Amino acid sequence: METTTSARGRLAILAAHLSAAPARSTPPLLETSCVSSQDFAHPVGGLGGSLTVIDGRTGRKYEIPVTEEGTVRATDLKKMTTGKLDKGLKLYDPGYLNTAPVRSSICYIDGDEGILRYRGYPIEELAEGSTFLEVAYLLMYGNLPSKSQLSDWEFAIAQHSAVPQGVLDIIHAMPHDAHPMGVLVSAMSALSVFHPDANPALRGQDLYHSKQVRDKQIARILGKAPTIAAAAYLRLAGRPPVLPSNDLSYSENFLYMLDSLGNRSYKPNPRLARVLDILFILHAEHEMNCSTAAARHLASSGVDVYTALAGAVGALYGPLHGGANEAVL
Repeated sequence: METTTSARGRLAILAAHLSAAPARSTPPLLETSCVSSQDFAHPVGGLGGSLTVIDGRTGRKYEIPVTEEGTVRATDLKKMTTGKLDKGLKLYDPGYLNTAPVRSSICYIDGDEGILRYRGYPIEELAEGSTFLEVAYLLMYGNLPSKSQLSDWEFAIAQHSAVPQGVLDIIHAMPHDAHPMGVLVSAMSALSVFHPDANPALRGQDLYHSKQVRDKQIARILGKAPTIAAAAYLRLAGRPPVLPSNDLSYSENFLYMLDSLGNRSYKPNPRLARVLDILFILHAEHEMNCSTAAARHLASSGVDVYTALAGAVGALYGPLHGGANEAVL
């Protein structure tokens, strides 16, 4: 019943923005202090201690440390052997059904209870009172931006919204009936050769440890992703790509590139732009899903971030992951 109530609440938020009521101005920023997240169930803690294991094969007794979150290190099981030729006990867990590969404070999901929180903020509050770029800043840096931080953040992303002509040429060379996700995979991967400063294999930069280099790639990806996605859609429609507009919000700019036909005076419907913004917020972060795991796996090799994200998009393309959302929409 609680899950149904939560789902209805989220649908009500979307419905409110589609109603005939006059569009509101830009919603106020949420304060970075604690919000009503304390009213929601928190992840269970205080589960630390030790696990006593008696190996029935050898009779040996082992003490395995248990963290406060109730996890054990898989490597601690390696010491359970039957002899010199045994390399130790291993865990078999296809699909990460009961494996935690990372400790994260970014997102918390409890599907049974209908809970989704970003950095402790309930998704209902963020969807109601924030923009997608505010939420993106929150996810990346741990706090909602101040007015000046948001202005700088929006400017940096807008400055990186243009896509290299070579990438647009690759999109144009695709079959007219190519699936937009397939086009997005190819275009995202192609960005790596147009931005060699982000490719450790070419420049040897410590991309994943240099905040300055990393932040630049974040702005690039957030800026270019809507432009590439719009160009992929327009290729399907047999139309040329439209240059982004720096005078519109993030979601308005995406709708502008989809529907303006290059008319610089075109203004997207503000209610539709707000609904799209909310959809972006709702899909911004979903813990260790298939595409996130794919990106982390690729990035662990030190490959550039665009190739890693191309792999993540490829995972999202699958019918058991993003394809399920596609079917619903």
